[in-house]
Amino acid sequence: MIGGAEVAVKEITDRLSGIEFDLICARIKKELPVHEKIGNVEVWRVGGGRGKSDKFLLPWRGFKLAKKLHREKRYDAIWAIMASFGGLAAARFKKHFPEIPYLLTLQEGDTPQHIRSRARWLGSGYDAMFRRADHLTAISEYLKEFARKHQAGAGIDLIPNGVDMKLFSVKDNEVEELTNLKKELKKGERDKFIVHTGRLTQKNGLEQIIRALPFLPEQFKFLVVGGGADLEKLKDLAQELRVGERVIFAGEFPHPQMVKYLKISDVFVRPSLSEGLGNSFLEAMALGVPVIGTRVGGIPDFLRNEETGLFCEIGDPQDLAQKIKKLFSDDDLRQRIVDNGKKLIAEKYDWDQIVKK
Repeated sequence: MIGGAEVAVKEITDRLSGIEFDLICARIKKELPVHEKIGNVEVWRVGGGRGKSDKFLLPWRGFKLAKKLHREKRYDAIWAIMASFGGLAAARFKKHFPEIPYLLTLQEGDTPQHIRSRARWLGSGYDAMFRRADHLTAISEYLKEFARKHQAGAGIDLIPNGVDMKLFSVKDNEVEELTNLKKELKKGERDKFIVHTGRLTQKNGLEQIIRALPFLPEQFKFLVVGGGADLEKLKDLAQELRVGERVIFAGEFPHPQMVKYLKISDVFVRPSLSEGLGNSFLEAMALGVPVIGTRVGGIPDFLRNEETGLFCEIGDPQDLAQKIKKLFSDDDLRQRIVDNGKKLIAEKYDWDQIVKK
């Protein structure tokens, strides 16, 4: 169950030597093991694999397990990823063991409405996650300000997510493999692939991309890489608008395989309703794929209009179609966006540099 926060944890812990990690999370799916080792991390999943109920009970079950493991291992620090159910378990741990430093990292990408509904459910414990933290990090300026609004009293550092530059680069020995993938997806010489990688959720605005297709020439196809709750809804919409043959639902893949789909694409689009930062944008930029996004959340941290990408309006398919046309009618603009994007990622968003922070 991989999103931006999960990728960040893996990339960071893989690069931090000399530190042992226990990760406590909700089990959610019965097929997931209760305990396993992934990279440098011992993963402990609590619950019976019963979906959301495991997540809702994580503040209590997670704290109970953390307390038990602490007796055995004597932790030097506790680290909460996102101010959510796991964060509440960490805040409870800090209350019982005040001498243990507690770090809170904000990776939230949900809409403000969703965050508010979760905060109401968590009650006074929500702000306690921020108040009890000895230090905080946020992946964007937007989330840094969000922490201040919730009474965070400790210092807050801006440390963005990054890109694995070894994985997200074009290699000479991949030409034949990528050519075969284009054939498999029936990409013709004139075809342009609009790609989206990531979860198929309402907050990513994928419906807007499908609604933009009728305003674009037929050689523009939408390549959907990922899975999620909105899959069937998006398929139905494509059929309803009679663009079903122009929408390719490729499926969900591990990161190394997903990268290949980015490499054969022509523009990355995510008309987000909300975004903590937007790892998928950074990955596309690293590969030289121009990006189009909205002015929400952390996206303005890296997207400068007509310099590192293009902005589109929220919920406006015609505006999105116009921005896609503009990108492919102006070669100089497109090349400038590609060059500036790759340079920005190399200078500011390489995981090897970010992990040191």
